[in-house]
Amino acid sequence: MYIYLNGDVIKKEEAAISPFDHGFLYGMGLFETFRVYNGHPFLLDDHLDRLNQGLEVLNIEASFTRGQVAEALDKLLEKNGFKNAYIRMNVSAGTGEIGLQTDAYKKPNTIIFCKPLPPRMPRQEKRAVRLKIPRNTPEGEERLKSHHYLNNILAKREAGKDPDIEGVFLTKEGFLAEGVVSNLFWIKDHLLFTPSIETGILNGITRKFVIRLAEAMGLSVREGLYRPEDVWKANEAFVTNSIQEIVPISSFDGHPLPGLSGEITSKLLSYYERQCERLWSRKEM
Repeated sequence: MYIYLNGDVIKKEEAAISPFDHGFLYGMGLFETFRVYNGHPFLLDDHLDRLNQGLEVLNIEASFTRGQVAEALDKLLEKNGFKNAYIRMNVSAGTGEIGLQTDAYKKPNTIIFCKPLPPRMPRQEKRAVRLKIPRNTPEGEERLKSHHYLNNILAKREAGKDPDIEGVFLTKEGFLAEGVVSNLFWIKDHLLFTPSIETGILNGITRKFVIRLAEAMGLSVREGLYRPEDVWKANEAFVTNSIQEIVPISSFDGHPLPGLSGEITSKLLSYYERQCERLWSRKEM
């Protein structure tokens, strides 16, 4: 397996970064995960917009363009022999002295990992369960896709290893937040509901794409503060992320939902599948 490290494509066994990297010492770093479909990095512009905004917040002096990253991906995928892949792009702050740094980080480390995926993932459904561990609040004004992942790790341990179960966070006030690795949606009377970013959730790239897609299909979208019983009473529900795409929910806390047979969810998924090899951004819709 080959990875991309600071401009070079090398064997993963040869990769090394300093133990003084503040991404390791203090969690100063960001990442993006996305998919390549038949060589096309789906919604890459949206992922880079979020990454670049987050780097500015963390005072890491780096910014990435579509051309730069697409070129790196082409080299990496060719070296590994992949056309369809999971991609993780990681930017850490770089080496610094021991102690909390207030100056800008000028020499970050950029790493891109990949692993093969089939051209299309088989459609699946999941059962959603409430987690006891609450969603923590963001470190800043809005949650970044950062190296601070302990809340998610503890939640995954609580939910367990079963891949057909998605744990769902509540806020400390008891409002619905998001899944361990997903955003949550449900449909009631032809309205699409999802928790607001006010709850401290990650504003997922697929979340934003699905909202735009739903509006293009004529659905009204409601973002707000909701309780678990709002999903129990829903007509359909699903979760989203950039790797698993749109995953229908077959039950929430034991309350049955249609899962794969949900009519609107199926339409959203079908439209999503038709865009994967062509869109660079949701704004192109």
